[in-house]
Amino acid sequence: MKYIAEINIMTRSEILDPQGKAVKLGLHNLHMDTIDNVRIGKHIRLEVESDSQEQAHETVDSACRQLLANLIMEEYSFELRPA
Repeated sequence: MKYIAEINIMTRSEILDPQGKAVKLGLHNLHMDTIDNVRIGKHIRLEVESDSQEQAHETVDSACRQLLANLIMEEYSFELRPA
């Protein structure tokens, strides 16, 4: 069975986010002063072929830990659903 994983990877809150800071400055220059604490991350969508949702979950989690996220600087979350 195929599953779709929607993965969000964000820089840890204690790590500076220069991209987010630049976007926040741009928004404030556009007079959107009520916006604060902008963080920029990654969104990854992938398909997994697996016998069960549990096995697909383990595969996606392993992919995140081993390749997709830098666990020193980033944290991740994902949702899994049938394709």
